[in-house]
Amino acid sequence: MKKLVEDIQSTFESFQKEADAQLEGNKSAGTRARKASLDLEKQLKEFRKVSVAESKK
Repeated sequence: MKKLVEDIQSTFESFQKEADAQLEGNKSAGTRARKASLDLEKQLKEFRKVSVAESKK
């Protein structure tokens, strides 16, 4: 679970960097930010499954 949280943090940092670059006018950064947001969504769903499983132990 610790690795999953670290992966989520890393993906969020990547998303934040690309989103900031998009705000500054870098259009291709928007594509990368959207991809990172999809990856983040998948990781957060996985976190929820793992978290629920851990709480049932």
